[in-house]
Amino acid sequence: MADPRIIDDPCPIKTITYRELRELSYMGATVLHEDAIFPVKNASIPINIKNTNRPQDPGTMIVAENVSDFDPEKIITGIAGRKGFSVITIEKDMMNSEVGYVRKVLEVLEDNDISFEHLPSGIDNMSVVIESKVLDGRRDKVLTSINRSVRADSITIEDGLALVAVVGLGMVKYKGTAARVFNAISNAGINIRMIDQGSSELNIIVGIDANDYASAINAVYSAFVK
Repeated sequence: MADPRIIDDPCPIKTITYRELRELSYMGATVLHEDAIFPVKNASIPINIKNTNRPQDPGTMIVAENVSDFDPEKIITGIAGRKGFSVITIEKDMMNSEVGYVRKVLEVLEDNDISFEHLPSGIDNMSVVIESKVLDGRRDKVLTSINRSVRADSITIEDGLALVAVVGLGMVKYKGTAARVFNAISNAGINIRMIDQGSSELNIIVGIDANDYASAINAVYSAFVK
């Protein structure tokens, strides 16, 4: 359920869907590469991941959606995360009423062959989360191009961001799951710099300072498992 380099003896995952696995593998759980999922998913072939050192253990079953053998008490399936992100924050009054504003920002990224990870936004501001390494040698160019394209009131860039994803199909069935995640992180004395949750409620992603990465995973794991 979490990186054993951070969590001591984490609970195994008995059953996981392809969708949950893709979310976890994308966010750093690299036992099975995300690109290896699609061929078996398309063929509806279940996968059994086993421990070669303990072949007698049942391992983890990777299955299709709507399986009937999920633990009804299991709220989350796993926790994963990655470091090394930067966030570009763009502010402009009345941004929400300007047609094509977001498109103009993303066009600048496309022109520089840069993909973004997340795009949280407000009424008069938007943030673009990007892997820090892709900005090497072209930070000034990207910021200048964005400013020229959208005429922002201000543009800032912050480094040292880590993303932690809490994943589970069961989260949609339980009230207060997000509150438990945020309270756990807050009670650990960690400031949340970004929140992103998909409409499917399959995952909750929080952005924190990279120095708080391990502490945040420990806090969330303890809130749901221990």
